[in-house]
Amino acid sequence: MTRELTVRTRTTPAGPLIELTGALDHHSAPDIRRLLPALGLRPGQQLVVDLGHLTFCDSTGITVLIAARNHALAADASFVLAAVPDGVGRIFRIVGLERVFAVQPTAQAAAAAWTRPPPGPE
Repeated sequence: MTRELTVRTRTTPAGPLIELTGALDHHSAPDIRRLLPALGLRPGQQLVVDLGHLTFCDSTGITVLIAARNHALAADASFVLAAVPDGVGRIFRIVGLERVFAVQPTAQAAAAAWTRPPPGPE
């Protein structure tokens, strides 16, 4: 059985949004890891990863989600997972990742919850 991952990125007022469709596994996770530096994430922005169409996620997929979170934090940005499928959310709870990841029910809810940082000194 071939599992594929489709990755779509776009920029929102809050920052980059990555939408994943299909399987996030040891075959596809490196693609996400390579994508992260190209996002142009800036301090105060929010990186959202929408998992609403994710059909499978193995331990390598979870590791790349942690890497994406770490990438956002290193850029002084926030990180949110949106529309986490029940099975993936269950794994997060079992291993304690529900305390690591901020989660919103939809990408739209994540954008609505984001607050624009105050302007810096000029």
